[in-house]
Amino acid sequence: MAGLLEIALEAARRAGALLRDGRPADLGVAATKTSPIDVVTEMDIAAEKLITTYIGQLRPADGFLGEEGASSEGTSGVRWVIDPLDGTVNYLYGLPSWAVSIAAERDGEVIVGVVEAPMRGETYQAVRGGGAFVNGAPARCRPAPAFSHALVGTGFGYLAERRAAQAEVVRALVPQVRDIRRGGSAAIDLADVGCGRLDAYFERGLNPWDLAAGALFAREAGALTGGRPGEPASGELTVAGPSGLFEPLQELLEGLGAWHD
Repeated sequence: MAGLLEIALEAARRAGALLRDGRPADLGVAATKTSPIDVVTEMDIAAEKLITTYIGQLRPADGFLGEEGASSEGTSGVRWVIDPLDGTVNYLYGLPSWAVSIAAERDGEVIVGVVEAPMRGETYQAVRGGGAFVNGAPARCRPAPAFSHALVGTGFGYLAERRAAQAEVVRALVPQVRDIRRGGSAAIDLADVGCGRLDAYFERGLNPWDLAAGALFAREAGALTGGRPGEPASGELTVAGPSGLFEPLQELLEGLGAWHD
């Protein structure tokens, strides 16, 4: 796993540098995905190509699953799950909360995760069973606060009906917690749970590339992650937080119907 981690770190570093230093002043939308406001830029595409080319040269038998279309099964049992630019709308507008997210799965289980946040100057890395580190220093989630004192992160989808349903969930939740934060990058939000900058996080509609690396980092930093009660994190719902906060938040979100539109 150490070898996979080093490859992920270098690929994320190179992609992060490309995105940070190569952003054109006239950056525009190259395509849209789920809706006209769910965008792809030329830099998303360039970063994914950089990552897959670099990893593919070193590990040609591995598979890929990437947000911008990289998809291959491979024959080694290792698959790379890649979000070359998590927080594309932030990046498009010149906001700093965006990241490169790279995870390695072995036989379907995430074993390595790297989230590179160039505008923060931070790299979040984790290996299954090996702990979580930010810029080489150990990371740890916060102990569970009283529910009413929890700072909770979330995000919203790009389909109007989903956003409306998510807004209703937040409307019901916000009087019960310290406050809600919406950063615009799921990978960074999950890393922030692991670093103790958020007490918890939840979101509906994440894809595997949105959560794979960040969720591993949060778990290795001591947080719990999951979806609906008894289920893993998925597109229906992703929840992360320390024991003692994770469980009541998950239960409340289930009752609020946060897992459906």
